[in-house]
Amino acid sequence: MKILLFGKGGQVGWELQRSLASLGDLIAVDFDTREFCGDFTHLDGIAETIRAVVPDVIVNAAAHTAVDKAENEPEAARTVNALAPAAIASEASRLGAWLVHYSTDYVFDGSGSRPWVETDDTRPLNVYGSTKLEGEVAICNSGCNYLIFRTSWVFAARGGNFARTMLRLAQERDRLTVIDDQTGAPTGADLLADVTAHAIRTAMRRKEVAGLYHLVAAGETSWFGYARFVLDFARETGLKLKVDPEEIVPVPSSAFSSPAQRPKNSRLNAAKLQTTFDLRMPPWQTGVVRMLTEVLEK
Repeated sequence: MKILLFGKGGQVGWELQRSLASLGDLIAVDFDTREFCGDFTHLDGIAETIRAVVPDVIVNAAAHTAVDKAENEPEAARTVNALAPAAIASEASRLGAWLVHYSTDYVFDGSGSRPWVETDDTRPLNVYGSTKLEGEVAICNSGCNYLIFRTSWVFAARGGNFARTMLRLAQERDRLTVIDDQTGAPTGADLLADVTAHAIRTAMRRKEVAGLYHLVAAGETSWFGYARFVLDFARETGLKLKVDPEEIVPVPSSAFSSPAQRPKNSRLNAAKLQTTFDLRMPPWQTGVVRMLTEVLEK
């Protein structure tokens, strides 16, 4: 099996290189790769890369994920999140290749408190969500065999993330304010990568599993709950923090101004994924502890 991975340098792409390597011949590219074009602003180059590699599976881990920045550069976000996936899907359809693509809970409006299922109506609140939804629709309409995984609150030990930010601020400040009215499931890039590899193996045997799935860790928390978990774990490991536990203060989203509106309900129901691929998602705390253990050992 030949696999072409776009976005190898991102958090998910980095983990995918590990998970996908055992499946066959892996060709991994990024925006600055010299041998093949991985720059999603050059759609013709992306198509040429696919034609040159002739993969059995294309995995797209590239995306414009700067949510606030997307509000000021909607065309750039649309090119990366919608037009490039559409071009990839068209080539995948022509080749008869599978396409694996990642999307987001931001395709929903964040209303209510029930975890979103795949068939719920989509109503994005911002440019990022709108462009990711456009990419989903293009793939679904392309005629290719696809697996789309919507996820939320992705983290990894490599690169920046919410937990690292909290650890840094807790060592610098006496008081922290953290949003407590947005709820989701922190999901590790390593979990996304491992589930992807498992799903690809299954798809090679069972073409009927093609479709759209929600892929998140089990359980839920707020950003405030997430921060408290991270800092409590750090204290238990002996890390000295300047902020006291009682000085981590929950606040509403309105306490912070940002160009892009965020959904308050980022819960995703992963039952379809678990049933189809015979999986059981681990609690979000398991992945966070694994990540923190690696981060704090450095």
